[in-house]
Amino acid sequence: MCRHASVCALLLRSGEKESRIEYSISLSIVQCNTCRSPMAEAVLKDLINKKQLLNWHTDSAGLRDWNVGMQAQGRAQTLLHQQGLKTDHITRAITVEDFYNFDIIFGMDDNNMTELRLIDEQLEPPAKCQIKLLGSYLNPEQDQIIRDPYFTKGMASFYTAYMQIKESCERFVELHRDAA
Repeated sequence: MCRHASVCALLLRSGEKESRIEYSISLSIVQCNTCRSPMAEAVLKDLINKKQLLNWHTDSAGLRDWNVGMQAQGRAQTLLHQQGLKTDHITRAITVEDFYNFDIIFGMDDNNMTELRLIDEQLEPPAKCQIKLLGSYLNPEQDQIIRDPYFTKGMASFYTAYMQIKESCERFVELHRDAA
C-alpha cells in the first residue's frame, strides 16, 4: 500500500526578519491533501484571525499530486461548515521550495514522518526546516497519530481527526504566538 501525506503550512513573518513555521499533516490514502490538511488549514486560518496574528500565513499541500487542483473532500467541507469554518482550499503538491520556505513540517504518522525526512535528507543545500508530528502537541496520554478518515463511513472519524487537529493547532499557536 502506498503511503501519502499532505502538508499544512503556516508561514510566520515577524517584522523585517522572516521566520517560517510549517505543519505537515499526513494523509495515507490515494486522495492527497483533501481531508485533514484542509481541515488544519481552516483551523489555523481561524486561529490566526482570532488571535490577530497578522504576520502569519497558512497554506497546505500534498506529497502526491494525484488530486492537484481539487477541492477539499466533501465530508471535510461539511464538518468545517458545521464548525463555523470554511475552506477555499485547492490541492497542490509539496515542492522542494516548501522545505526551504518553512521552519517546521509536521507529519501525521510514522510512515509519513519517514517519507518527509527522506525528502529532507536528500536536499542540497540542506533545508533548515524541522520535521515533527503534529499530534505531538496533544497531551502525552492521547493518541498522537491523527488517523485518516477518508476510507471510513460517515462523519465520526472526520470529527475525531478534526478534534485532534484543532487541539494540536491551538496548542501550537499558544506556544508560538509570541514569535509573531
